[in-house]
Parts: sequence; C-alpha cells; structure tokens
Amino acid sequence: MTDQNLFIFGMGFSGLATARLVRDDYATIGATVRTAEKAERLSAEGIDAHVFDGETVSDELVAAVKRATHVVQSIPPGSTGDPVLALLRDALVGAENLEWIGYLSTVGVYGDHGGGWVDEATEPKPLSGRSVERVRAEADWRLLGEELGVPVALLRLSGIYGPGRNALAQIADGTARRLVKPGQIFNRIHVADIATAVAAAAERKASGVFNVTDDEPAPPQDVVTYAAELAGYPLPPEIDFATADLPPMVRSFYGENKRVGNKRLAADLGVTLAFPTYREGIAALWNDGSWRG
Repeated sequence: MTDQNLFIFGMGFSGLATARLVRDDYATIGATVRTAEKAERLSAEGIDAHVFDGETVSDELVAAVKRATHVVQSIPPGSTGDPVLALLRDALVGAENLEWIGYLSTVGVYGDHGGGWVDEATEPKPLSGRSVERVRAEADWRLLGEELGVPVALLRLSGIYGPGRNALAQIADGTARRLVKPGQIFNRIHVADIATAVAAAAERKASGVFNVTDDEPAPPQDVVTYAAELAGYPLPPEIDFATADLPPMVRSFYGENKRVGNKRLAADLGVTLAFPTYREGIAALWNDGSWRG
C-alpha cells in the first residue's frame, strides 16, 4: 500500500473526477466540501471529506492537511485572496511530508488576444476581476512552494464540460443558445482529461504552467450545432451577440478571445487527451448516455 496521501481543496466537478481516477494510487484521499450532506456522500466512496466554508477550520481538517503528501487546490480566490492560504497556510507549512502542490487556475489569466494564440510562456494580462484574483493566487501559491521547497504546478483550465455539463444537456433542457460573435473562439476541456492531467502532474511532481485544454479552439455556436445534429434536435436559433440581452458576466467572458496551446501536456506530462476536440467529447457523452449526468 502506498504511503502517499492526496488532499483536494474544493471537491467539485474536476476534483471528484480526479479522486475517482487516482483512488488506488493513494493511501487516503481527503477533501473539503461546502455541505455536510456532500461530505456524507463522499464518505461512502472512501473519501475523507471535511466541511470548509472559507471562514473557519476544524481541528480534523488541519490534521488531514498536515498528513498530505500531494495537494490540489481548486477553490477560487476572492477579493481578499485565496481562502486556503488565508486559513490553512500554517497547516500546509506543517505538512512535513508534502511533496507536490497543484493549483487549478484558468486560461482567463491570459486576457484578450484578439483570437491569436497563447501558450504557457505567454505573460498573463487578466482583464476581469476574477482573473486578476487568479493571477494573485497563482503567485501566492508559487511563493509558498518556494518557501517550502515543494514543486507547484499551475494548471490553467479552459471551459469545462462532461457528464451533466455539456451542450447536449443544455439542448435537452432548452437552455442552449447559439450566440454568435464573429471571430469569437474558445477552448474547452473534458473533465476526464483534467483528471488525467492532474494525475500526471502529481505523479511527476511537475512544476510551472500547464494549459489544460483541448487541441481545437472553436466558435461556441459550432459546439451547439454539432450536439444538436448528433442528437437529432432542432437547431436553436442564432442570436446576435451585439444585440443580445446578456448578464454582465457572460458579456465579459466574450470580451476575451484567444486560441490556447497545450504543448506542455504531452511534452512534459506525457498526457494524450482522450477527447482532443469537442467532437470526440460530445460524441462519447452521447454514445454512453453520460451526457445526462
């Protein structure tokens, strides 16, 4: 039995996929969740789950963090900084066997490049407040790694999809829209490929920046069109972005336009994406019925 212990801050969509993928690679897997109900559900899967509200910590949570050899942080920062570093930094410093830290960030840190390519060497130029907060949190985690002599991997994720969170599900429930903004491009990533990338980075104790994203940036309306045609649904009507009534967050999201390269996934982590484009990902979700979640 391995003597390695994984702790995941923020056991959400990506964290749970990662935990299920690597469950046999670690003696224990711990995590934070928001509710006692979710903690109970995860306990049934053998995950040592602790409720963490971002304001207080329990002695049991501190003890679990101190046992960790590998840490994944997926809780987003706020205006006051990273909640884990604010409340559990001492526990991380006290984790005597800590070997690796993975921080799940976002490709939003690159800002807008007018549809041009960016890669891991591109300097962040965040536009939105949430991306500015991400850049600060990335820097803070890097500093902690330097202080502890522990490698820190910054895993920058693009738009996440997978079981229950995909264009097929949106079409079925009537929420899908073909919002058209000429020249707009987005990358995306299947949650299973995120888990593979995190597992590889942890195993190799990788450090530095990795763009965890697919191989083919594409206009968002193309994804909805593909999903509708695959499932035999009528195409949702096209909506002109310029005149659409959109929430401020959605409109700001479309204010960033770039193609994101992912060469370090294969070159440095040895990762081959199971779903290199949205077509493979959506087709797999449709064929096995997991699109419903």
